[in-house]
Amino acid sequence: MKIAIGSDHAAFDLKSIVIQYLEGKEFDVVDAGTFTKESTHYPIYAQKVARAVTSEEVDFGILICGTGVGIGISANKVPGIRAAIVSDTYSARMARAHNNANVLAFGERVVGPGLAIELVDAFLEEPFQGGRHQTRVNLISQIEAGDDISSD
Repeated sequence: MKIAIGSDHAAFDLKSIVIQYLEGKEFDVVDAGTFTKESTHYPIYAQKVARAVTSEEVDFGILICGTGVGIGISANKVPGIRAAIVSDTYSARMARAHNNANVLAFGERVVGPGLAIELVDAFLEEPFQGGRHQTRVNLISQIEAGDDISSD
């Protein structure tokens, strides 16, 4: 499995820990930056990772900033991205199982290294359940395309 990972300066340290962990598990990791602790802007790295996912260069993306919120919101602006901003393993699993999320986002200032690894594992190990959930993912895609949807 190939994973793109990106962070801003606020999450540089945690990104390095997650990369080391993923490489230790023999994942193919694409580091989209940042490559220093110098102040930078999280939307840059969100877009890089999101585009790698939508172009199918990678299977999934992981994004980390101070809280995970800004970088996750930024990634969700790229059509085809379903970034889940999480801070617990249940949400990470359900993001994959029910929402077919393709990007995981979290914050270095919110989760520590141990929980970050648990979030990554929960997200990457959980399969999408399809079925009724696929119908809902399709509705999300319709909204993204600008279509009106209505209740049944």
